[in-house]
Amino acid sequence: MKKIFGTTLFSMLSLCVFAQNEISYRVSFPNVIHHEAEIAMEIPNVPSGILKVRMSRSSPGRYATHEFGKNVYHLKVFDENGKSLTVNQPAGDEYEIPGHGKSVKVTYTVFGNWIDGTYAGFDETHAHMNIPSTFAFPVGMDARARLVEFKYADKQNWKVATQLKPMGKNSFYAANLQYFMDSPVEIADYKTAKWEVKNKDGKAQTIHLITHSNDTQATIDNYAEMLKKMVDEHFAVWGEFPTYDYGNYYFLDDVYPDNAGDGMEHRNATSIVQRTPKIEGYESNLLGTFSHEYFHSWNVERLRPKTLEPFNFEHSNVSDELWLAEGFTQYYGGLLLTRSGLKTVDNSIQAFTGMVNSVLNTPGAKDFSPIQASRYAVFADAGVAIDQTNKANIFLSYYTYGAATALALDLRLRSEFKLTLDDYMRALWKAYGKPEIAYTVPDLEKTLAELTRNPAFAKDFFKRYIYGTEKNDYAKLLLNAGFVLQKANRGKAYTGFGRLNVVNGKVILPQTLIGSPAYAAGLDIDNVLLTVDGKQINTVADIDAVTEAHKPGDAISITYLYRGEQKTTTLTLAENPALEIVAIEKTGGTLTPAMQTFRDNWLNSQVKSK
Repeated sequence: MKKIFGTTLFSMLSLCVFAQNEISYRVSFPNVIHHEAEIAMEIPNVPSGILKVRMSRSSPGRYATHEFGKNVYHLKVFDENGKSLTVNQPAGDEYEIPGHGKSVKVTYTVFGNWIDGTYAGFDETHAHMNIPSTFAFPVGMDARARLVEFKYADKQNWKVATQLKPMGKNSFYAANLQYFMDSPVEIADYKTAKWEVKNKDGKAQTIHLITHSNDTQATIDNYAEMLKKMVDEHFAVWGEFPTYDYGNYYFLDDVYPDNAGDGMEHRNATSIVQRTPKIEGYESNLLGTFSHEYFHSWNVERLRPKTLEPFNFEHSNVSDELWLAEGFTQYYGGLLLTRSGLKTVDNSIQAFTGMVNSVLNTPGAKDFSPIQASRYAVFADAGVAIDQTNKANIFLSYYTYGAATALALDLRLRSEFKLTLDDYMRALWKAYGKPEIAYTVPDLEKTLAELTRNPAFAKDFFKRYIYGTEKNDYAKLLLNAGFVLQKANRGKAYTGFGRLNVVNGKVILPQTLIGSPAYAAGLDIDNVLLTVDGKQINTVADIDAVTEAHKPGDAISITYLYRGEQKTTTLTLAENPALEIVAIEKTGGTLTPAMQTFRDNWLNSQVKSK
């Protein structure tokens, strides 16, 4: 009896400590028609000294800074007796309370009218919340639990969907700030479908499709059946599901034409925002985001770079590994839809064509490594800048760069080692993902060496293609699967003008790329083309007509305006560098049995064979 009493007393004391330390929020929506939410945060057991409260400047899944403090106003602070306290604001997203008691209450209004994975949106149909864009937090109390209660009595059909732990009465719990900030919330009159998945240990978990859209329940149920096929292929890659906290994973899907559009991964959920009228009739359009974000529940959320640990909410984390975290995810996102039968082989080949063109034909890949591309994410990942940058010449998205790297490594493992990229991902999962040990780039190289039993190969691959800027022989690698990499416009002349802008009969150049004929001719952004080869230019068709009349190597005269001054230059046309991937049988070549087997093993379903 003494032992039982002692255990009971310990539990009671633990609950008391929890209650004394948890930071609680109450959220209401009295002016939701004008995109406002009201937040009240209570902070008990406040240490002596200046209390600092702030909004986040970054968000899990994003790699650049976002100034969430700009949408907060009417902030007030009170003590435990309701007395108003002095608040200083040393920065746009920071607040300091110099004098306070043991408990502090902070209230404020937050505006949100941007529906995507990063920001918040409030209107009469729903409350769409990314936590960092919505909730302030006290600095230095990250380990404290969070409790949030949502009040929406006037919205009878609204329901809460979130990975946060439900505590009853529209209250939800997070063990600490990191988990809280990684937990999106959708409150709406949504429709849902769900299904059970069993892990290899026999334990069942539930996957939920939460959809705020103008669709019937039958459409949602049908879409869930499609997602089941996708989920099965993901399981086949990894060999097991992650252990989802509280046994649930949520696809939070918001569909409306005026949405900003996005997909944002979280530990046990993903926020998917689509810009279509509804799901019905657009099912195929939406799948790529679902597949990409779901792959993240392994890769990034648990198989996690050390550079993202812990996530810093005061500025952006610089990461060397986004080429794998995002790029390999990009590669698999489309590939697994093909394996599941939800996309065709031609769809995958089209995606691979884009990857190969980008990595072989852009200056950002020629002169910068995948690691350097990853580090540039702090500026590129939806980061806001009003000044022009040289981004087109110094950066290739780590999504594309990493996906092209994944493609090459997959084909090399298959052709040189009778292994696959699936094997590599499972090895990484076993070493770092499942035990949740944050990895570094050397860890990735070490795992590749162990998998292939060839440290020299792993060292060479990382030295040349990860740390360096060399490129794999994609033509040779693709031919193993019976695909030919060739010039898409062989013998066709190319100016390198890029996507031209036409305004009132004026044809205006975009930023020109290093290595292009336009760049070599000294042409640059905002130049207005007047004549090309003596022909007056008023439309893009005018330029096309001149280009088609010439061949690579021809030199043509160009007159243009630079800051209002007319200038002349000579441009030497090159052969169009665009590449395409074509099935060998469509070129008149022979698809050998070995090529067919290689292709099938790569692109066909893996569900039964693993």
